[in-house]
Amino acid sequence: MDTNSNSPLDDLPDAVAAAAFRRLVRHLQHRHDAQNIDLMGLSGFCRNCLADWIVDAGFEGDKASAREVIHGMPAAEWKAKHQSPATDEQLARMAQSVAKNSG
Repeated sequence: MDTNSNSPLDDLPDAVAAAAFRRLVRHLQHRHDAQNIDLMGLSGFCRNCLADWIVDAGFEGDKASAREVIHGMPAAEWKAKHQSPATDEQLARMAQSVAKNSG
C-alpha cells in the first residue's frame, strides 16, 4: 500500500482529521512508555516521524520545534526522561518494519 496515495481518508473534513491527529499526539505524550523504537518496529513510524510529517505538511517551524510540538517538550528532554537504550532485537525489528514502508 502506498501511504501517500489518495484514499477515503482524504475525504475526511480537515477539522475531523485534525482532532484525531491531536488525540493521537496527546495519547503518545501520555504513553511515553511506548518507546519510539518499539513504535517503529511495529508500525514503521514514531513520534519523530509525526514531527517530520507536520513539517512536510507546511508547519512553519524547524524540525526541532516540530518535535517539541509532538513530544510536548524539547526532544532532548523527552529523550533524557523517557527513552531507554535500544536492544539489538528492537533495532532488527525496526529495520524489518521500515523496509516494509518502501514496498
